[in-house]
Amino acid sequence: MIQGKNRRVPNALQTFMILGAFLMLGGGWVSPLHAQNPSSPSLAAHGIHVSTLDNGLTVVVKPDSKAPTAVHMLWVKVGSMDEVDGYTGIAHILEHMMFKGTPSVPAGEFSKKVAALGGRENAFTDKDYTGYFQQIPSSQLESVMKLEADRFANNTWPDEEFVKELEVVKEERRMRTDDSPRSKLYEQLEATQWLANPYRRPIIGWMEDLHAMTPNDARDFYRAWYAPNNAVLVVVGDVDVQKVQALAKTYYGPLAPKVLPVRKPRTEPEQRGMRRVSLKAPAEQAYVLLSWKVPGFTGFDEQVSNKEALALSVLSALLDGYEGARLERALTQGPGALAQEVSSYYDFAGRGPQSFMLEAVPKAGVSLSQLEERLKAELKKIAQNGVSESELKRVKAQYVAQAVYKRDSFFNQAQEMGAFWARGLPLDTNDLLIEPLQKVSSSEVQAVAKKYFLDDTLSAAYLLPEPLDASTQKRQEQAKRMSATGR
Repeated sequence: MIQGKNRRVPNALQTFMILGAFLMLGGGWVSPLHAQNPSSPSLAAHGIHVSTLDNGLTVVVKPDSKAPTAVHMLWVKVGSMDEVDGYTGIAHILEHMMFKGTPSVPAGEFSKKVAALGGRENAFTDKDYTGYFQQIPSSQLESVMKLEADRFANNTWPDEEFVKELEVVKEERRMRTDDSPRSKLYEQLEATQWLANPYRRPIIGWMEDLHAMTPNDARDFYRAWYAPNNAVLVVVGDVDVQKVQALAKTYYGPLAPKVLPVRKPRTEPEQRGMRRVSLKAPAEQAYVLLSWKVPGFTGFDEQVSNKEALALSVLSALLDGYEGARLERALTQGPGALAQEVSSYYDFAGRGPQSFMLEAVPKAGVSLSQLEERLKAELKKIAQNGVSESELKRVKAQYVAQAVYKRDSFFNQAQEMGAFWARGLPLDTNDLLIEPLQKVSSSEVQAVAKKYFLDDTLSAAYLLPEPLDASTQKRQEQAKRMSATGR
């Protein structure tokens, strides 16, 4: 299962529903030292308990007794950005191979054993990380911890299993990307926008790299990165903290730490001119995607870029964070409407550089260049005039409500903390951001709108539709269903 930005971007409201307060919320502007101190009073106040095993594995436990269930997640700080040219897609194929057995658990048995315990499980690969999870009755936590620790340490499979699974991944690529014109356009935009940074590579990999991939490529990647000192265990649910920590020590404690590969900096060169890409493909609709390089959130300090990241989050929500937001009113409603669909998306944080995107589908008779200019005009309005206090209050209130709602889900809480850890942010970022978010002003939103949305830093992508035959249409419909279900 692929997570993250390998398909068309969601709009601002969808993004918030998926990632919740990870993108937008939390409370209190605090020292950057907080991010380096997992035992800070703030974590305890938010019910988060952090410990570290002797082998370097971070163990995070958040007890919550609202239901007799628990979520067990193991996150590895390795994703597609850690691949090298010629080996794209290796992080994702390894995620698949982690289900293919150990000396004590044959291929296919892991999922059956979790199901027999009354649980569900899956995994996901992102640009920044890879994650594995089980959601089970809390009484079965020890059983899934034993299973996960075993495959984390002892993953093994014959070459023929890899060859078969590689064909599954190739078909996944065909369905999710090659047969999805918008996804394929997005992939080409990423490869054009980023020159040096590894975010330019697709999570699922380039098809030619998949064709050339060998079983030992996956084994080498596994041996290099799958180490306890490169991972975090997150457990949320109806559990006892000390018992979870003792179980982690029993099952994960014997794993040996490793010397990890050196992550070399790959600084993106300054963009000094608009970049354009177009794709001709069988499709029902044309489509435009605009993307600008912008700062991401890196921590709770007084850096200007971190405050700008909050303002950019608010800007995205003002454009597209609620029904009838600015983009919808301006482009899809009324007699002068130019678009059938329109949305905004901002990458709030990550291990690599971030971008701010606008996407739209034109109405009949509207050119993509017209639509591009109208999208940019909405940003210019904010750059020139700012936004009203009533608009700001509305989106901030929505964010707080969504943060509270998200806490009802053990899975969402665990997913959020794992992503924070992988991206170098405090585990309780969700709570720590509420206060600074509430302080974002109209002038700050206006300032980022004026500063970052210039043609010289824009990468624009156009989908130019070609005739669609019945066979292609059928595969595209299958691709849409796969995208909607995440499978």
